[in-house]
Amino acid sequence: MEVCHIETLGERIRKLRKQQQLTLEALAGKQLTKGMLSLIENNKANPSMDSLSYIAERLGVEVSELLEEVSTQELREVLDKAEKLYNTEFDLLTDEYSQLITLVGPYTEKLLQGYEAARLLEMYSRCLYHEKKEAWQEPSNRAAQIYEQMKITPRRASIGIFRAMIKFTEHQYDDALAILLRERSEIETNNAFIDPMTRLDLDYTEAILYFAVGDSATAIQIMGRAIEFSKKEQVFYRIDHLYRLAAAHAMMKRDESEYAYYIKKLTQYGDFADDRDALFFAKFSKAHYLNSFKKSYKEANSLLHLILEKGDFPKEFDSFLNLEIGVSLFGLQDFEHALVFLEKVTIADYIHHPFDLSSLYQKDAYQALCHLELSNPTEAMRLIDVAVNNISVMPHTPYKDFIMKTYDLITT
Repeated sequence: MEVCHIETLGERIRKLRKQQQLTLEALAGKQLTKGMLSLIENNKANPSMDSLSYIAERLGVEVSELLEEVSTQELREVLDKAEKLYNTEFDLLTDEYSQLITLVGPYTEKLLQGYEAARLLEMYSRCLYHEKKEAWQEPSNRAAQIYEQMKITPRRASIGIFRAMIKFTEHQYDDALAILLRERSEIETNNAFIDPMTRLDLDYTEAILYFAVGDSATAIQIMGRAIEFSKKEQVFYRIDHLYRLAAAHAMMKRDESEYAYYIKKLTQYGDFADDRDALFFAKFSKAHYLNSFKKSYKEANSLLHLILEKGDFPKEFDSFLNLEIGVSLFGLQDFEHALVFLEKVTIADYIHHPFDLSSLYQKDAYQALCHLELSNPTEAMRLIDVAVNNISVMPHTPYKDFIMKTYDLITT
């Protein structure tokens, strides 16, 4: 992408004239000559304030818009290009972040006020972060300040959540929670009203971070509050994510009635909203529950094969599906085939929550058990050491318990 050129006064006048399909003679009118207007447009003459006022009046704009180093119209055009780059589907991303940095970079010092300036600074800062540029924080701070001044709370909250989730992706969960709580406090102090969707975004993020640091009691309280708020306000934004979180927690504490309730609610939501991901999660969760908590391996295996045959599942669940098939085959004592699926399990770089990581870390423990059954004790020992090393920094979960019990079994 070419580096953007910031328009001069003359170029801005010419652009507006052509947009309105005016000739030089038509814009010049009776007060200017065609030649003088041509010189002004080519930056070879500076108009007087009287001439500038006359030109602005004939173009139907304010003088201030002509004098701005970057006009609102120009910023809107840049913003439109930037949004298209920034919102490229994740699977299709190539060098869009780099292109956006090149596009917005020349404007950054001129972005001082208004929504367009704040949004460009926000996207610019995020792209700098994704491109591992240390200078991302300064434009982020400026964007947050403009949003705060304009009382655009959803976008201000989005910046706060982004800052917290940076630490989350680095698995610094305590730091992530501390940042989110600080950002939320600042937002709520400076804004008397928080719109429902922003509140639900903050509640959901806070709940998953409290779970991440091992404070389930506070996480449950926030999660329950968010679900009740969603019902009361009839705002079902994030409700599927909250139901998934509630179902996962109920499963891990082995509360069958609560688990069944939230899976039912998630399925009802999925049917109502035609939400493919929600419906898949409900089915997949049942297979996981049958494997890990009910030890009903045959039933789990049948359900998993139905899911595979239908083929209608999000690509990011590949590893979770392979893990569950491997676990069901292990339970059915088909150790060699279990290893085939367990060896396909990988941990993508977008998976960061301790619950998800801990679940996937079981793959090495199950592989160890398979090798033990197949009389490969050395490989079993190697794999269980990998599992223990991975799980050691994770908060307490049934998955961590399973890995540690497997370690005791293999090493004694």
